[in-house]
Amino acid sequence: MRVAVLSRAVFPLHGHGGLERHTGDLVRHLAARGVAVTLLTRQARRGAPAFDVANVTVVTLPYRTFPLAGRRGTTVLDRSTAYLWFGRRLGREADRLAREKRVDLVYGFGAAALGYATARLKHTQRKPPRAVPFVFNPHGLEEFGGVDGKFGGSALKRLGYLPLRRAVRTCARAADAVIATDRSLEAVVQRHLGTPPARIRTIPNAIDLAVCDTVAGPAGVPVDAARLRRRIGARPDDPLLLSVGRLERNKGLQFMIAALQTLRDLRWRWVVVGDGPYASRLHSAVAGSGLADRIAFAGGVEDTRLHEWYETADLFVHPTLYEGSSLVTLEAMAHRRPVVATRAGGLPDKVRPGVNGWLVPPADAPALANAIRSALAQQASFEPMGRAGREIVEREFTWGVVVDQLLELFSELTNRHGNDL
Repeated sequence: MRVAVLSRAVFPLHGHGGLERHTGDLVRHLAARGVAVTLLTRQARRGAPAFDVANVTVVTLPYRTFPLAGRRGTTVLDRSTAYLWFGRRLGREADRLAREKRVDLVYGFGAAALGYATARLKHTQRKPPRAVPFVFNPHGLEEFGGVDGKFGGSALKRLGYLPLRRAVRTCARAADAVIATDRSLEAVVQRHLGTPPARIRTIPNAIDLAVCDTVAGPAGVPVDAARLRRRIGARPDDPLLLSVGRLERNKGLQFMIAALQTLRDLRWRWVVVGDGPYASRLHSAVAGSGLADRIAFAGGVEDTRLHEWYETADLFVHPTLYEGSSLVTLEAMAHRRPVVATRAGGLPDKVRPGVNGWLVPPADAPALANAIRSALAQQASFEPMGRAGREIVEREFTWGVVVDQLLELFSELTNRHGNDL
């Protein structure tokens, strides 16, 4: 089978974000199963290593950011202007491959597939249709304000994302199948994209357990947890809380700071791994909280150090305001860490109260504090809860399981398309 994968970013060409890592892993694991993948994306950042994987052909196009739009793909203005222009050109390249019968199926992330979607909608007016099957993954739905659609109360942000929302709905309308990454997101996909249930396929995001276990695990190398704890001034028996993610307002870390202010009577240390545009405001909030000696910002780190922090932590806390699937939560679970998280996006499919963690409402600092207090009072349960989380990942969220589901969907669509011709 020959599959074109369209994405505005992929690891290691463009960084370490959730989309980048998911796209890179998806392409590698499809190729490992014998799929010939054509990866269409933007030009690599300067100095980035090549994406050199057997069975994968990489096609890149320039991404031109308009004046005042900010860094590529990181601002509302960029995502509703330059990103859409890029998605039209990238999608037209996929359409060319389809017309030349060089691919059997197109798999697109977000508006990166816009050009293919618009071409396909035109093609479907022909008998027989010219376009090959199209699977669309909307990835995160941030442009719709997340699950609740509130945009943090910002009317300006809602207005700014209007062009991107239209583009994503166009992609969904053109697709044979739209991916919901969790059962809890099926209704969200229906509501935001207008996709009928018959065209929604629930296939989760996945993580590579082999990567986690090269750092720690049954076949891994022991982590020097004592060294990491000393770096942040933590004692060996201080409960270590860990949060990982891009430092943006929607990750809810400001509510974590507020929650920890009410937990001064308990022993704990909190480490935040990641970087982003909200970093300076979070540093200021910590400085004003009186907790600076108990909170450490590790910044953006390479994968090896990231997994060392997972292994060193006692409890993973993800206070996000809205979320897609949350790879960082899956990674923490793979490292057998219990989780305190919000009921945002696909997190309820992963964090099961009383089994492997605690769930609280988003943007609710008192509820978050109560959950952390409860967790720290039950540290004897951390080991069995961690094992339960690892079992959930092994059963439902590994690439072996997910690629099986994707290949079944791809085969179904290509067979149906062939019968329709």
